[in-house]
Amino acid sequence: MNSGDTAWVLVSTALVLLMTMPGLAFFYGGLVRRKNVLSILMQCFVILCVISLQWVLFGYSLAFGPDFHGIIGNLSWAGLNGVGAAPNPDYAATIPHSVFMIFQMMFAVITPALIIGAYAERVKFPAFLLFTILWATFVYDPLAHWVWGAGGWLKNLGGLDYAGGIVVHVSSGISALVLALLLGKRVGYNHKPIRPHNLPFTVLGAALLWFGWFGFNAGSALAADGIAANAFITTNTATAAAGLTWAIIEWWHNGTPTILGVATGAVAGLVAITPGCGFVNPMNAMFIGMIVAGVCYTAVAVIKGKLGYDDSLDAFGVHGVGGTVGTIVTGVFAEKAVNAAGNNGLLFGNMHQFLVQGIMLIAAITFSVVMTFIIYKIVDALIGMRVEEKNELIGLDLTQQSEAAYTVIE
Repeated sequence: MNSGDTAWVLVSTALVLLMTMPGLAFFYGGLVRRKNVLSILMQCFVILCVISLQWVLFGYSLAFGPDFHGIIGNLSWAGLNGVGAAPNPDYAATIPHSVFMIFQMMFAVITPALIIGAYAERVKFPAFLLFTILWATFVYDPLAHWVWGAGGWLKNLGGLDYAGGIVVHVSSGISALVLALLLGKRVGYNHKPIRPHNLPFTVLGAALLWFGWFGFNAGSALAADGIAANAFITTNTATAAAGLTWAIIEWWHNGTPTILGVATGAVAGLVAITPGCGFVNPMNAMFIGMIVAGVCYTAVAVIKGKLGYDDSLDAFGVHGVGGTVGTIVTGVFAEKAVNAAGNNGLLFGNMHQFLVQGIMLIAAITFSVVMTFIIYKIVDALIGMRVEEKNELIGLDLTQQSEAAYTVIE
């Protein structure tokens, strides 16, 4: 047991919680129209509540419990049975098992919250709630076990995902695209501008995400050591490079850079460095940030418009695409000189690692698409996913929560 490691992971846990509420809530909340901002805040807040309980009851046991054929954990740790102050050497030898559990809980919380960006402004609250619980249980928990769980088949294959490029961002981003396609476009999409109602909210949210991401990435070292320091530095470097590169591309493409562009680029950089932050050096992290800014800008500003799907707040364009880029380039830039627990990537002569990253990516995408489609169809049949058109026009704040974010005094 190491008190410094324990303290760092507990602080990191709080930082990752901050990413969902208020970070992501404000980032997404500022991007929607004023009639829907409370619905975003409500969804983020409720996800924090419901997934915290799901994780304690059975989610943690499914994700990290004793292995069942590399596919899922069993339920022997349900209700946190046996998850106490003693370390679990399969995951972290210097911190209490309970601290590892609560740290991983915050990853389980933010992942379904990221999907909100695809279905914003048009989903019934009861449907959102049921979908979230089912998705966390049947998509997130198995994927977490595959990639991070002791005995998980992708972990045994040698896949590198330091802090969640696959488990968090690819899974949520790909699922977001599936939902956007199944739900269809918002009323009025492509016929009139649908503009963010409060960009300062979004910038505040992006800043909180950047701040909290140090816990997300550097905390995944599960120790206060040199690997945590490297993850901290590479996270900041890639994010800065991505934000600046996005601004330059936007300046060249549209004539002016925007604060929304810089914030979006920074988040894309955070996403892309996540799988490799503990395996790559700072200079290569800079290249990763530059690469992902160009790819995600193309996805958001060019491809989405040409294909016509309504990924409301670019959950797929940033998290799905950014997570995919990050997973692939980790297989290029990873080096054992940075982290002896990892592997060299393609740049350092190891084609095998690059191929393993591709296998991991294909498996995660296929699984997320199939399971999200099935869960959507079940929830749609039971409750109906989309609100009625008149309720969508009025706004979800009034029709789903009976509240208004802003009161106009005559």
